[in-house]
Amino acid sequence: MIFTKQVISESYWKVSIDNPPVNVFDPEFSVQLRDLMDQLEANEQLKVVVFESANPDFYVAHAELVNIFEFPKGEGKTGLSKSWPDVAKRLEQAPFVSIASIRGRARGLGSEFIQAFDMRFASKEKAVFAQPEIGIGSFPGGGGLERLHLLTGKARALEIILSGDDYDADTAAAYGWINRAFTDKELDAFVDNLARRIASFDLKIIQKIKATMNARAVLPKNEHIMETQVAFFASLTEPEARTRIKALLEQGLQTYGDVELNLAKYL
Repeated sequence: MIFTKQVISESYWKVSIDNPPVNVFDPEFSVQLRDLMDQLEANEQLKVVVFESANPDFYVAHAELVNIFEFPKGEGKTGLSKSWPDVAKRLEQAPFVSIASIRGRARGLGSEFIQAFDMRFASKEKAVFAQPEIGIGSFPGGGGLERLHLLTGKARALEIILSGDDYDADTAAAYGWINRAFTDKELDAFVDNLARRIASFDLKIIQKIKATMNARAVLPKNEHIMETQVAFFASLTEPEARTRIKALLEQGLQTYGDVELNLAKYL
């Protein structure tokens, strides 16, 4: 199983992500994530869920590029593609609070994964963030063009996306990409204390707060998300993208090694 649940209480769950070797977001990740989301939504007592990684070097590395056209087809519950956009929208609209506790690299779809969460906290020493798609001849196709600028502002989102570079946790926090960065030894205690505190409050009030903020916020529109995703997959069929992806795979992309650890310098 890629996702392992730990039931801290009826109102507080932890989920650990483990998809060796580098936690890529592949078709099976997509299927299991959707099944997990069904379980989370079915728990009417759930107030908060924390997602963390079993791999300290990789939170969610990025989308799996060899089999990227084999992701599940069709619409999910929100009318969006069930491969990922549907789950992202469901996380945004969920009655429970979602928190990402981040160690390791969250690049590409990994970055877009955490953007769908309500809150994001990261290890100063071990977290790395990037939207590297420009380096493979493409652009963020999993919500980054729709969500990142809502967190960071337009200018910083453009910097992140157009540079394709790696950003540390302190910079990500300063930009608003994540809530806060903590020393690695402090991260778990902070997130756990916050989750337990949220779980101690009235479920109806938590749901009302989140629903009201969602109703008044500028959330991504379904048609914009789908338009971007269609264009993203089309871009991957272009000769430039195919050449760049092939070169990266030959150098060791998606294996546990220097390319994944230091992706920015290989782009």
